[in-house]
Amino acid sequence: MRIVLASASPRRRELLEQIGLKFEVLVSNVPEQISAGAPWHMVEELSSQKAEAVMRFLAGIPDSDEVRGRSSCQVSEGLTAGEELLVVGADTVVSAEGSILGKPADREDAAGMLAMLSGRSHEVYTGVTLIYRSVSGQIQRKSFYERTEVVFYPMSRAEIECYVSTGDCMDKAGAYGIQGFCARYIKEIRGDYNNVVGLPVGRLYQEAKEWLGE
Repeated sequence: MRIVLASASPRRRELLEQIGLKFEVLVSNVPEQISAGAPWHMVEELSSQKAEAVMRFLAGIPDSDEVRGRSSCQVSEGLTAGEELLVVGADTVVSAEGSILGKPADREDAAGMLAMLSGRSHEVYTGVTLIYRSVSGQIQRKSFYERTEVVFYPMSRAEIECYVSTGDCMDKAGAYGIQGFCARYIKEIRGDYNNVVGLPVGRLYQEAKEWLGE
């Protein structure tokens, strides 16, 4: 079965490789817009949009006003007749103090997010969408989310500025990467660590195995 990851995240690629999956990476142009609403609903919706965009492109569906800017993907090969395919879309946000935090817009935004997280607990939500195309061309869809609670030690202003200066925070939801420099400020994790990195791969594997009967 051909597996396609609809994400540009190097951390998600590493996690899929870690569990021994062979896959391709095709990135959609779906904008990661954070809006009001429950975080679990938001990440499921965004992951679905990313997976749908990649599936449409692979299926050769012509661009239109409805999907323009979202269906264009970095890919050279479409689907072939009778090909079995699984597209995996994912999106992660941080929920803290009633606010939903995506990737920071700039260093000032990143510093503000870290100040909000300092000395407090917050939740990390990752939504995952699986779109399966059988050899007969039938399409099935499944979405779920995983929640992990993370507690930060207090961070001084100087520590926040030091971390922001590394640039490690700029492409990550909540402006931090738990697997890198910022690990020194993590006090406690309740739930799936990999979910905070960007993809709950254990849950993903089990969901896909049960769903597809493999």
